[in-house]
Amino acid sequence: MAAKLRKGDKVIVLAGKDRGKQGEIESVDPKAGKAVVGGVNIAIRHQRQTQTSQGGRIPKAMPVDLSNLAIVDGQGKASRVGFRFEDGKKVRFAKTTGEAI
Repeated sequence: MAAKLRKGDKVIVLAGKDRGKQGEIESVDPKAGKAVVGGVNIAIRHQRQTQTSQGGRIPKAMPVDLSNLAIVDGQGKASRVGFRFEDGKKVRFAKTTGEAI
């Protein structure tokens, strides 16, 4: 099945502690059904100091389930993703506005 959400897409969080926040997808794990969104679902991870890097408490974006994400259309609202063929190519489009993504 084609990926509805991909790396680089601007998305909004639909459910959870970060509901309403927007961010850009940094990575997607289709097998687990999760994506890492910048600035969303932040957890503190403790890093040991090494010769090359400073240690301490480092904030890290954790994965969010794909079902809790929706793509942001041109008007800034959450939208579902559909597929259609344009000029012989399969393209994604926002269902709210109908414009290609």
